[in-house]
Amino acid sequence: MPRRNPDFPMSPEHTFETIPVEMLLERVRGFHQQGWRLVQICATRLPEQLELTYSFDRDNRLGNLRLVIPANALQVSSISSIFSCAFLYENELHDLFNLHVSGLTVDFEGHFYKTAIKFPFGTTKPPAGRPGAPAASVAPQGISAKT
Repeated sequence: MPRRNPDFPMSPEHTFETIPVEMLLERVRGFHQQGWRLVQICATRLPEQLELTYSFDRDNRLGNLRLVIPANALQVSSISSIFSCAFLYENELHDLFNLHVSGLTVDFEGHFYKTAIKFPFGTTKPPAGRPGAPAASVAPQGISAKT
C-alpha cells in the first residue's frame, strides 16, 4: 500500500455526475464560481458514443462531470471562456476524436496535432491500410515481427 505524504492529505471525496450536454456550461460555471480548478478533460470512444469526463479539484476533492455524446452528434460547447486553459484539451479532442467544439477561444482549426490518421480515435473501427500496402507488424525494439 502506498504511503501518504502527511503534508498533502488525500480526501476520499471524489464525485461523478453524469449530465446532459446542455447543462455543461452551467455546471462548469458553478465549479468556477466556487473556486474549483480544471484538472483534465478525458475522452473515451465507445462504439455508439463518446464519453467525456471533466475533472475539477478544490481542497483535495475531485469533482467529475461526465457527458455521454451519441456518435452521430459529436458536438459540445467550449468551456474555454470559463477556464481559459481548456482550449488545449478541446483542440486535442477535436483533432483526435473528431469532436466539434463550438465557441473555442483559441481554435487551431484541426491543426493542433499532426497525425498520420485524421481523427485517430474518431471511430472504434481499425484504420484501413493504404491500397496495396502490406499490413504493418509492430514489435518491440530488438524483436523481429516476422514469424
